[in-house]
Amino acid sequence: METAAITQYVDVAQIVLYLFWAFFFGLIYYLQRESHREGYPMDSGHGLKQKIAGWPVASPKTYLLPHGGSVQVPPGPSGEPPLKASPGRPGSGAPLEPDGDPMQAFVGPGSYAMRADVPDLTMDGDIKIVPLRVAADHGVARQDRDPRGLPVVGADGVVAGHVSDLWVDRSEMLFRYLEVDVPGAAHGPHILVPMAFAKVRRDRIEVDAVLGHQLDGVPRTRHPDRITLLEEEKVCAYYGAGTLYATPARQEPLV
Repeated sequence: METAAITQYVDVAQIVLYLFWAFFFGLIYYLQRESHREGYPMDSGHGLKQKIAGWPVASPKTYLLPHGGSVQVPPGPSGEPPLKASPGRPGSGAPLEPDGDPMQAFVGPGSYAMRADVPDLTMDGDIKIVPLRVAADHGVARQDRDPRGLPVVGADGVVAGHVSDLWVDRSEMLFRYLEVDVPGAAHGPHILVPMAFAKVRRDRIEVDAVLGHQLDGVPRTRHPDRITLLEEEKVCAYYGAGTLYATPARQEPLV
């Protein structure tokens, strides 16, 4: 027999090849199973009640959270809100169109993830995003424009309210939200405007995603000095919905 031959028909190279095939098959199986851990069962989108569970089905795994507690997936978060949209035409693959007020349907650009309904925390366990009235050791840089007191106008130029405070991310050292006082608001006097949707001018704050009167519809936080991960999703999703649904013209083609 030749060198490295185990028998007349089997050698080391052949065994190594078979072991590689077995390892590669196991790797593909593992990755395919892990890809089905979140997002399943999945709606087929055909208007049918059955759900696609995916194969192979991932067994539940428990993740320990950094500040205590745990979460198990699958299944994903429970209590998801009902879908407020319907297919625009018969047949599979039809785009969904919001039912009722598109700004409150939370579909399309207004979609959000069902994150935990608890505040995000810093490495030290403190609440991460808070207003400056709580984080008194933070402030606006001297060379920057302090937006507090400036009027906030929507895409139609209507003044919705005035900036009363800024919410700072104490981990990233940047401002995440503007707190705006909306006079006569039906759902509470204070709303939050994500900095990504705000343009700070010398004499005003422009929010082009929504109209002036639509700022009253921004989802409120339960606590005046903190915001949960789920509340952040809902607030940002509202402005995202406005980029398409604030006016009927935004849903029309550009040409």
